[in-house]
Amino acid sequence: MDLLEKAQEFENRKMSNMSTSDRVEASREAKALILSINEVYKETKDPNLMDVMKRLTEKKKKIEKRLNGVPLV
Repeated sequence: MDLLEKAQEFENRKMSNMSTSDRVEASREAKALILSINEVYKETKDPNLMDVMKRLTEKKKKIEKRLNGVPLV
């Protein structure tokens, strides 16, 4: 599957030294990958696809946490 190759490439990509616009772009790419894999998952119910989506979501959360910054209390 081409989607799984794209997801694997995204997971292996270095996320250090990224600019804000790079982070936004990476977050959007992760979202698009997750949604497209989810469409396939709905039909196949393959547990491997669910694992890939979970890993991508975790990486997306880390990127977005860095985008939003530390909240002031």
